[in-house]
Amino acid sequence: MRDTIDLPGSPARPVGYFVHHQGRGHAERCAALVNALPEDRPVTIFCARDDIFPPLRRGARIERIPSLFERPEDAAEMDWVATPQTLHCAPLGWGSIRRAMATMTAWFDAADPALMISDVSAEVAQLARICSVPHVKVLQHGDRSDPGHRAAYDGAAGLLAPFHEALAQPGWDAAMRGKIHFAPGLGIDAGMPDAAAARARLGRTGDRPLALVVSGGGGNGVAEAPLGVAARTFPDMDWVVIGAVQRDWHATLPANLSLPGWVDNAADWIAAADLVVASTGNTTCHQVLAAGKPWLAVPEWRYFDEQIEKARALQAAGAATHLPHLPASAHAWQAAVARARADHDPHRQRALVAPRAAAETADWIEGLIGRLWRPAAAPSPRPDTAKAFEKELQ
Repeated sequence: MRDTIDLPGSPARPVGYFVHHQGRGHAERCAALVNALPEDRPVTIFCARDDIFPPLRRGARIERIPSLFERPEDAAEMDWVATPQTLHCAPLGWGSIRRAMATMTAWFDAADPALMISDVSAEVAQLARICSVPHVKVLQHGDRSDPGHRAAYDGAAGLLAPFHEALAQPGWDAAMRGKIHFAPGLGIDAGMPDAAAARARLGRTGDRPLALVVSGGGGNGVAEAPLGVAARTFPDMDWVVIGAVQRDWHATLPANLSLPGWVDNAADWIAAADLVVASTGNTTCHQVLAAGKPWLAVPEWRYFDEQIEKARALQAAGAATHLPHLPASAHAWQAAVARARADHDPHRQRALVAPRAAAETADWIEGLIGRLWRPAAAPSPRPDTAKAFEKELQ
């Protein structure tokens, strides 16, 4: 339920939202949450790209800002000055960063926002706190015990975890856990397609099994050579790779391996698959869980070991089989696939995705805004200190 101090007849205070433009997961969960907030709650999204978002409701707009992470051509050479431990990506002499931060701070002053959401940047979270704007920090997996992340978490009004509580890392302390709202499946459609209908749409007839390899949009793609080994190891199974692929000159690709690249119907491919090999990016993760498929979770390199810790959490929850890397031989592929099939528990997987994640998160955000901006109690009258001192002497 909405519980804010927005005065009757006055417009609701706006919410700001910083979105990292790497991959699609950040933008997809942003759109899901923004579209679930009350229609009269204005939202300004700050992002270096405006073409990665699903449709947004009325009252939500995207303010393009320069990238905080890509070096501009006119950047000065000041890398010899060390970065303090409280920051991660804060190079000196980048005019693009100054313009991005100036855009956000000018908006803080003009809009008087109710809240700023950071998905994800520890620097933007700390910027909001320095500017006296309460913030919510999106929480991701990984070893984020460093001073920069701790400052962003400790200074946050709330932490938004876009996954199930069963996937929480054991090292998160009580102070962090007390701030977390878990939102399993935020940003994806929890109602995955029916497997038979998906196979029909893909033109797949008969009972020939399908192994699907999903290469997400946050990296450079999966290596080609180990997939050739996999397909040759299982000649009675079709192997299909969707997403980017890194070409290997020495790879030998059999006829049962196909590389269609980027597709618009990834959900159909996942629903149709008998086995999924994928990293642990946000969207892919929740689609595989919702579909309830045997899953070899192979982490891609990410800052702070994000995908490694996510894969460990998924395996600990009984939702995936964690492989540190793609198998490099036929016998290793055979063992991995056998293990994925043995570990598979579709009921446990589907339990980690909530159909109302966006609506419940919007309610949490509105409740948090109400708590933050509730009028302070009237201060108690200050005693006359001189009279009080005289009374003590008597």
